[in-house]
Amino acid sequence: MPTLFRFLTVLAMIGAVIYGSLLALSVLVVPREREVTVRVPSDKLNPVQPQTQTR
Repeated sequence: MPTLFRFLTVLAMIGAVIYGSLLALSVLVVPREREVTVRVPSDKLNPVQPQTQTR
């Protein structure tokens, strides 16, 4: 039984470290706001219409 208790304690400690690091990242890291520019090709905006043949 001591081995199972030791195993569960180690798992709980690893989980606490992961949870603490995620909490620290979410609180301490502030994302930078910046302007984003995306170039759209003109053929996407004005697609070429296929011409139909009339006879």
